[in-house]
Amino acid sequence: MTARIAVFASGRGSNLQALHAYLERAGGAEVVLVASDRASSGALAWARDRGIASSTIESGGDDATTILELLSASRVDCVALAGYLRLVPAEVVRAYRGRLLNVHPALLPAFGGPGMYGARVHRAVLASGARVSGPTVHFVDEIYDHGAIIAQWPVPVFRDDTEVTLAARVLRAEHLLFPRVAHLVASGRITLTGDGRVSGAYASRDPAAFLFAIPEDDVLAESMASALGG
Repeated sequence: MTARIAVFASGRGSNLQALHAYLERAGGAEVVLVASDRASSGALAWARDRGIASSTIESGGDDATTILELLSASRVDCVALAGYLRLVPAEVVRAYRGRLLNVHPALLPAFGGPGMYGARVHRAVLASGARVSGPTVHFVDEIYDHGAIIAQWPVPVFRDDTEVTLAARVLRAEHLLFPRVAHLVASGRITLTGDGRVSGAYASRDPAAFLFAIPEDDVLAESMASALGG
């Protein structure tokens, strides 16, 4: 049975595109809905061009009911937040607990929380003097960037980095890590236990646990070197 994934994105949707491309190769799951809080989102335009159902989530009113009805209408099994800037309503979090995940462009719990997104994250990393950054994929709870961490991929921070160069390096790692984690969650191979722990095959903060588990990805070595090397 093919798992049905909804992707929520506020921007251009590069992680959405990476996820879609990966699922086309891996099988077992598909993106059936793209939603955004911005009608001008590039993610919505990308979805429409490919015949994928798309929807704008307007702010105000009963957002939780609107989102739950949208997900129900598309028979969504799993929700992936890919650069979605709005806090997901608590009712939606409860309904999809263990099936709702997010990618964040820093090594949580550092550099997360309200207002920490995009260039702000990378500026904060550089200002701190940290020598390592990288993406985190985690289950979503009712607090920004707070849910149980599924996997992280450390990437180096170089002395001459700017927020632009660091962002590009972290994004390349996101494009490798996020689709693999989303696929494993959607297929039920990674789960969230009742006491909030991550469980299942390859559930690890070590990206190698995902990489070496997917031998059919014959371009992975080159992509991995690119992501880590800058």
